[in-house]
Amino acid sequence: MGFRFGTERARAVWTLSGIAAVGAAGVAYLAVADPHDPSVPMPFCPTKLLTHLDCPACGGLRMVNSLIRGEWERAAQDNAYLLVALPAAALLLLRWAFLTWKGGRWRIPPWVAYGFLVSAAVWMIVRNLPGWPWPPTTL
Repeated sequence: MGFRFGTERARAVWTLSGIAAVGAAGVAYLAVADPHDPSVPMPFCPTKLLTHLDCPACGGLRMVNSLIRGEWERAAQDNAYLLVALPAAALLLLRWAFLTWKGGRWRIPPWVAYGFLVSAAVWMIVRNLPGWPWPPTTL
């Protein structure tokens, strides 16, 4: 079975390549730009702009920057949910790519997708409660 463009195999390769390229570019930027510093240009969270609440991903850029610097405790404070959810999502993506490469088909089970959605919603509620002990870090 050869590699042909337009096949499921090619889609898996292009999907992983695109995600890896965007991720690498983002990590490279975060290696030189510190999102903990308010003067550094960073994208704004639309949820934060509209509701003044932290969304499940708020603090994700700071978390990645802290991980790059080896500051695990600070990374957990920036966004503990993403610290767990991103590796889990990456493993699911790799499983899909591997099975697609082998000629199989795999879809994420609905309970896993719902689990991500429910846990993200719970995380958003909990982190926005008054007195939350881990506010996002700044300089």
